[in-house]
Amino acid sequence: MNSEIRALFTLIDDPDDEVYDTVVSKLMNYGADIIVPLEQLWEVTADESVQQRIEQLIHRVQFQDLQQDFYEWSNKESPDLLSGALLVARYHYPQLNTAAILAQFDKIRKNVWLELNNYMLPVEQVNVFNSILYNYYKLQGQELTQREPDHFFINKVLESHKGNAYSIGVLYLALCELLDIPVFAVDIPRQFIFAYIYMHPDLFASDADDVFPHHKVQFFIDPVNGAIYSQSDVDGYLKKINATDRELYMNPLLNKRIIYKMLEELCLCYKYRKETDKAQDIESLMQLLSDGTESSSMGEEGDEEL
Repeated sequence: MNSEIRALFTLIDDPDDEVYDTVVSKLMNYGADIIVPLEQLWEVTADESVQQRIEQLIHRVQFQDLQQDFYEWSNKESPDLLSGALLVARYHYPQLNTAAILAQFDKIRKNVWLELNNYMLPVEQVNVFNSILYNYYKLQGQELTQREPDHFFINKVLESHKGNAYSIGVLYLALCELLDIPVFAVDIPRQFIFAYIYMHPDLFASDADDVFPHHKVQFFIDPVNGAIYSQSDVDGYLKKINATDRELYMNPLLNKRIIYKMLEELCLCYKYRKETDKAQDIESLMQLLSDGTESSSMGEEGDEEL
């Protein structure tokens, strides 16, 4: 530990807010390298108020690091959906073991792959997914109205086998992408559901900005429980909520948009629980993704169901 850090540590308990703000600013310039020394300082500090300051500082450093990673992910040409979900989970679990989660994901992918073959009909492919995810791994989809933050984090889904439409949905979509199954999230109002979409292979480009000019929806899938809906089911729902621009809702969502919507619902969850600081953090992450992303919310109580 260099002499400047030692000197700054002696000022963490300074009652003068201006001095403290200067100390925080200088320590944050060290980035993630300052976290371990801060944790060591916390362990030898008896004053609870100073410990609280240290905890807040550690969070700010970790969040600064997360913001940078979100920015870089957002500006990739084709941001990976699973990587985006891991970034969301890092907000609450900054020491996330990413390698272990990816290993679990790959194990699930192999189990699904072993059950698939080229002769399966679309519904049969989805039935394989549903059987492995909801029966073998016993994933339990929970409603967003439960307002449970852990249901948004993919590491907790794999640990507890409980998640919501977004966390289980990201797992589902990432598997489909790797296994070349044409299942995509679509922007049905106040819902997060998938469509099995046939597209001419020459026209499909992953995460392209253009709408998909030639595609046909075979059916829809609810990631909460794997339930399959027909086009008439969805048309009836759209009519019920007076959503008139049907074709607009049939276009696949880009990965950046999916993660934005996931953060939007997590933010609503924190607001409902009156965790204002966390809600503000999530809003700042949303802002990093907001370029070209329109805001919409599905998490209100009393939303219509399909």
